[in-house]
Amino acid sequence: MGMSQAHRPPEPAVTVAGLCGSLRPGSYTRMALQAALGGAAQAGAQTRLLDLRDYQLAFRAGPEESEWPPDVLRLRADVKAADGIILGTPEYHGSFSGVLKNALDLMGFEQFEGKMVGLVSVSGGKSGGSDGLQGLRNVGRALHAWVVPEQAAVPEAWNAFDAQGRPRDPKLEERLAAVGRQVARFARLHKCEQALEFLRDWEKAQENPGGNL
Repeated sequence: MGMSQAHRPPEPAVTVAGLCGSLRPGSYTRMALQAALGGAAQAGAQTRLLDLRDYQLAFRAGPEESEWPPDVLRLRADVKAADGIILGTPEYHGSFSGVLKNALDLMGFEQFEGKMVGLVSVSGGKSGGSDGLQGLRNVGRALHAWVVPEQAAVPEAWNAFDAQGRPRDPKLEERLAAVGRQVARFARLHKCEQALEFLRDWEKAQENPGGNL
């Protein structure tokens, strides 16, 4: 028994969260993430910035989860609630930040498996943090996440944003927004496929014995 066009469900709402891997006030990473989340909003996603300054986290020192502060569970819940995640980091010594690594170490498959992940980095030099992005791509694969092809590196971040925290260069702003749009679109496609799979299983099920109630 097929489903008519009029009865097909609307496109599912998706939420994209940006996880900021910098604790510095006036962080350029945070500015870059905001621009990427703006792209996700353009694609119709609900967005949320997860600022690690707002979480009191422990260092990952072992498996004794009962000893971890409550904010570890809060961060896990906030990340798990998102359909797509944008990871933002400054590049330090050819890699991504330690605070972001620790936050990721405190999470796992439950928060990331099957999720769409986008990557954004900033650096003080001309590389833009490309080495840090590669490291994050490896972490995403290890967590069984889908790391989208689009990524954005911001070189010489100290000169890349205006006083309001927006990219000075429209091309840079577009690159950052493109990451957010791609995460939102792929997250929606993934969610649509899950809904269609449910409908296919539903249509294969036996007819409702209760009739047309």
